Amino acid sequence: QVRLVESGGGLVQAGGSLRLSCVVSGFTVEFYSIAWFRQAPGKEREGVSCIKSNDRGTVYADSAQGRFTISRDNDKNTVFLQMNSLKPEDTGTYFCAADLWHWGLKDNYDYWGQGTQVTVSS
Repeated sequence: QVRLVESGGGLVQAGGSLRLSCVVSGFTVEFYSIAWFRQAPGKEREGVSCIKSNDRGTVYADSAQGRFTISRDNDKNTVFLQMNSLKPEDTGTYFCAADLWHWGLKDNYDYWGQGTQVTVSS
């Protein structure tokens, strides 16, 4: 059974940092592209970052470039999103998603987690 479980969200002041984790079971993360998305209240879900399968590279939204870093620990079957210099506009529910074939920041991924809340206060 495929499961993606996010954790690491919380309340942080602007300028602070958080590290989100996406623990995967049911498949090997190394062979899947994994992405982070976020959704703020009243807004559409948007792609934040993606790490391609088989170490083929990473993708970042303009809003995340230079502040966020996506990484993967194959031994732990986990994908991380390190978020630095957080801004109030980074507030939202963060989801990880996985797909064997698709990669990038569009949300047509097959598998999704339940999300973790990130709140950045000004």
